[in-house]
Parts: sequence; structure tokens; C-alpha cells
Amino acid sequence: MKVKEVADLVGISVRTLHHYDEIGLLIPEKTTESGYRLYSDANLEVLQQILFFRELGFPLKKIKEIINSPSFDREEALKLHRKMLLERRRRLDQMITTVVKTIQHSKGEIQMSNEEKFAGFDFSHNPYEQEARERWGDKAVDKANAKVGNMSKDEQKDFAEDFNVIYRKLAAIRHTSPKSEEAQMGIKEWFDFLNEMGEYSLDAFKGLGQMYVDDERFTKNIDKFGEGLAEFMKDAMAVFADNNRK
Repeated sequence: MKVKEVADLVGISVRTLHHYDEIGLLIPEKTTESGYRLYSDANLEVLQQILFFRELGFPLKKIKEIINSPSFDREEALKLHRKMLLERRRRLDQMITTVVKTIQHSKGEIQMSNEEKFAGFDFSHNPYEQEARERWGDKAVDKANAKVGNMSKDEQKDFAEDFNVIYRKLAAIRHTSPKSEEAQMGIKEWFDFLNEMGEYSLDAFKGLGQMYVDDERFTKNIDKFGEGLAEFMKDAMAVFADNNRK
């Protein structure tokens, strides 16, 4: 199949397929002398796998690592996709029910308990945890999880607010130089906060900042506080790490 035919079949853009080829994620079976990309059935199977991973929030770089690994098992991956999608459907069904009941509650048709108002919300699972373990080992992650797990609900609420305050402060100065005193004071506060929860070396801190821009999930969430914040934090964290290594 030609690239336009694949794009139409799948519902993605030709440019996306070109990009996948350029980064070595999905290389067409053949390329004609005139430059036309030709995709085989095996290519389509790989593309399906890529799109399953994308649907579950995996970044392209991680997908490439997974599907190119000698230990990659397509059937095993499909079973995992099914499990994760079923869990997502379960949570979505529960949240839809909560939305419907909330509408009825607002109209005075039913009464909802406080517990019912938050049915379906679950922040106990961190989708980045395994990736963090792979990059920096178990020690920092386990320490952070243990500390948060031992907090009361009020303490967890305060923790989340402290987290947001730091991000709002950094968002307010994101247009300044990452090397400025103001930026470095703000990023030091973030470094200290992280080390209250775990044990992050300067290298780990710098690596975390790089992930903020390499992983689009992080970029999207961080930039909710202000466009360009992820890039600013990455640069400021690198400066902080390099300066404090001297």
C-alpha cells in the first residue's frame, strides 16, 4: 500500500507516517526509485501496535525502544493493551455514572453523598512510575511512595497544594533567563521539594528536567501551568545541576 492509502485506512496524516519513517519507528517495506513509500502487511501490524501504545499515552521514543527490543512479544503486548483498555473503560464508565448522578443532584432529583461525588477518580496509580524506576532505580521512587502513602488525606492535600504553588511560581518567571538568580532560587525550591519526598542526585534532577521535554505527557501536564514552562524548567534544572556540581 502507498502512504496515502495507509493514511486513509488508518485515519492518520501522511505527515505522521513520514515522521515515523524519519525517526526509524515505522520504516516502509520498500521505497520506489521515484521515492514512493510502500507498506506491507507486516508494516501495518507494526503500525497497529504503535497506535495501541499511543492510545495508552506512551511517547514515540519509548514505543521505538519497546517494539525494537529483542524480547518484544506482540501477543503479550496485545494482552497487556487489552487489560489496560478494559481498566480505562471501567473507570470511564464509573465517571460517566458520577457525571449523570451529579447532574441529577444539581437539579434536586437525587441526593449524593460526598463519597459518591468522587466515585471514579483515582490518583493512586502513577503512569510514569515504571519509567522512573528504569531511569533512576527504585530507591527514590520507593521512598517517595512510602512518604505519600503514610500521609493523611489532609497531608496529601497540603502536599498537592505545595506542589502546585511551586509550579505556579515557576510559571510566573518562565520568560526570564534560566540562569537568573530568580530562576535558580525557584528551581532550588523544586529540587528541595523533590528531595523531601525521595533522594534525587544532581544527575537525576537534570535527567528529570530533560524528560519534561522529551516525554510529551510531561510537557502537556507541566505546560498547563503556562506554555513553555517545561522547557524553562529543563534549562533551569540543568543550570542548577551543573552549578552545584562545582
